[in-house]
Amino acid sequence: MTTITEIVLPGRVEPRGLVLNRRELPPAGAGQALVAVEATGVSFAEQQMRRGKYFDQPPFPFVPGYDLVGTVVETGEGVDEALRGRRVAAMTKIGGWSSHVVLDAGDLVPVPDGLDPAEAETFVVNGITAWQMLHRTAKVRAGQTILVHGANGGVGSTLVQLARAAGVRVLGTASARNFEAVRALGALPVDYRGDVPGQVRAVAPGGVDAVFDHVGGPGIVDSFRLLAPGGTLVAYGTASTKDHEGNSRLPVLKLFARLLWWQLLPNRRRAHFYNIWAGKRNLARFRARLAEDLGAVFALAARGELRAQVAARFPLAEAGKALELAESHTVTGKVVLVP
Repeated sequence: MTTITEIVLPGRVEPRGLVLNRRELPPAGAGQALVAVEATGVSFAEQQMRRGKYFDQPPFPFVPGYDLVGTVVETGEGVDEALRGRRVAAMTKIGGWSSHVVLDAGDLVPVPDGLDPAEAETFVVNGITAWQMLHRTAKVRAGQTILVHGANGGVGSTLVQLARAAGVRVLGTASARNFEAVRALGALPVDYRGDVPGQVRAVAPGGVDAVFDHVGGPGIVDSFRLLAPGGTLVAYGTASTKDHEGNSRLPVLKLFARLLWWQLLPNRRRAHFYNIWAGKRNLARFRARLAEDLGAVFALAARGELRAQVAARFPLAEAGKALELAESHTVTGKVVLVP
């Protein structure tokens, strides 16, 4: 048994209401590995979960933590012992805010030597999300122009860099205080507090080839209208409704319905909702695609072509402070917990 430290989300609480817990963790079973967590992220998912607003979160209490990077310290029956001592990354959806986790070995993706654990962590869910939306869903090409909402955020900053590496021109929404950070990433900043359609049309009169929108709400209509013929809208969240009371599923279902309607219209434009867990019923294919896409992102990072955006590092015991900072909208990149 291993004594672990973990952060528990006991219910709908403010960030300071998180609970630090210690318990015994059983050893890795058949097909599993025990991972000592070196970095785990604070993402928008956890911000929604503490409000009880994440689409398919488990009932309270539970341990949050959508993704992690760590080192394998123990392997179970049927797992290659050579995995011990290897640094790996994994998507967990929940459970990552812990000093140690037991995971299925098939869900682990190798992390290249030389990548700092916290920096590598910023590329796990954010990198997979950005890579798949850009290359698998929107299928952008060099020379095209795209609009990225929240270009200074975790997913947004990664998406901007991946697009620029692919030869794509990027417009990115942000607040005025984050314009320099957006420019440093290689994007042309757009003030999200101003007339976004007007600012985008001034640069791309014919519209853009893709829009990546995590905001949802009424603004999704502008995102779709900004598409050029043949363009693609990729929605991947409903951040505008995170503080709304009521059924957490309703805003997502409304968004699904709207996207489906747009997709069916004969208007030469496409509309999709991106879900990182889609396709998991075919587990072998899901794992293979995840490893391929995250491997491509890690390779770019290892070559220095992709810069990690670590907004701040906090010890695990200060998860509440980390969550407060992530929710403040004052940082560029991702807040990381370092157990």
